[in-house]
Amino acid sequence: MPNQYDITTAAALLQGDAQMVDSSLDLDLNGYIIRVRSNHQPLLKKLTHYFEPVVASDTGGEADIEVLAVEREVMDSGLDFTDWTREAGKSGRKDSYFDLHDARVVRKVRTGMLFLQSNSLRIAAGPCLENDNQLINFICSQYMSWLQQREWLICHASGLVAEGRGIGIAGFSGGGKSTLMLNLLENEPVNFLTNDRLFIHATDGKVSARGIPKMPRINPGTIVNNKRLHSLLSTERREALLQLPAEELWVLEEKYDALIPSLYGPQRVTTDAPLDAFVILNWKRDSADESRVTEIDINQRQELLAALMKSPGPFYQNTDGDFLSQDATVEPQRYLQALNGVTIYEVTGKVDFDAIEAQLSTLLAL
Repeated sequence: MPNQYDITTAAALLQGDAQMVDSSLDLDLNGYIIRVRSNHQPLLKKLTHYFEPVVASDTGGEADIEVLAVEREVMDSGLDFTDWTREAGKSGRKDSYFDLHDARVVRKVRTGMLFLQSNSLRIAAGPCLENDNQLINFICSQYMSWLQQREWLICHASGLVAEGRGIGIAGFSGGGKSTLMLNLLENEPVNFLTNDRLFIHATDGKVSARGIPKMPRINPGTIVNNKRLHSLLSTERREALLQLPAEELWVLEEKYDALIPSLYGPQRVTTDAPLDAFVILNWKRDSADESRVTEIDINQRQELLAALMKSPGPFYQNTDGDFLSQDATVEPQRYLQALNGVTIYEVTGKVDFDAIEAQLSTLLAL
């Protein structure tokens, strides 16, 4: 596709001759309705199962936005894409993009999936069924943009809800926040809020938290020592993984979807809650010190904000239709203001999930 093409031509290229099936999938995200349409019924069936906790039963025929998921072969768009620089601690090429007038085309480097993002059109095209995780991320990014356009702040954090109280869990890359979050879900009164993207908003002296309908994608190191998660691996694979050195198992990248309703029960997902506390994992795998949880003043420990602040990423588009540039900066002061009044805990010492779970269960009354 020549670089001078506009959004209409780009949309026609991605959709090709695909014909949408009659059925669709509506997601209700705290009153924001996303309708997903596709030319591939098995894809819609799979998405319906994945998004089960937020599938809308009856929207009255109205939706706020529509996402088209076009199942087709990988295509060569002909666009001169620019690599999107990854955040600190991440390596390899993941996303590339090309900006049209009031629109952006994003290409996933590894799979060749293409995504057209604008304020009027949202299309995913390529082998969607095979790369459903990338499609799910694209769908979730629409809700993420909607929240951010309304001054919600994005946090790189997991989230739980205990007796109506929201609890965020952040950590530096590979810090174990998903493992801790899933382990804490063994407490029956605790519900899942979000795995990797937590949104916070302060108004009238109260801080609210919302999650996105993205199920945890976890590595084998999280699975092998949690009995509830063993079904995600074959017995042979789990036994082989247990033979690996602990350090090698910790860093092994091999993603599995942990569907919370299937693993923990159909009523264990909550979509929003008042934010009561934030836990920041600042422990070290090579530390000899005992693991401990300490309440801190985040204003005096602003270096820890790096564990939870998050860039919106290449799909974010504001209400004027403008996209963020790669060099856009995150403003720490906004996070400090939003977290005012929220109890912040720092976890230090060696990595000891049992010890920290026990301390947090007491502190947070889980």
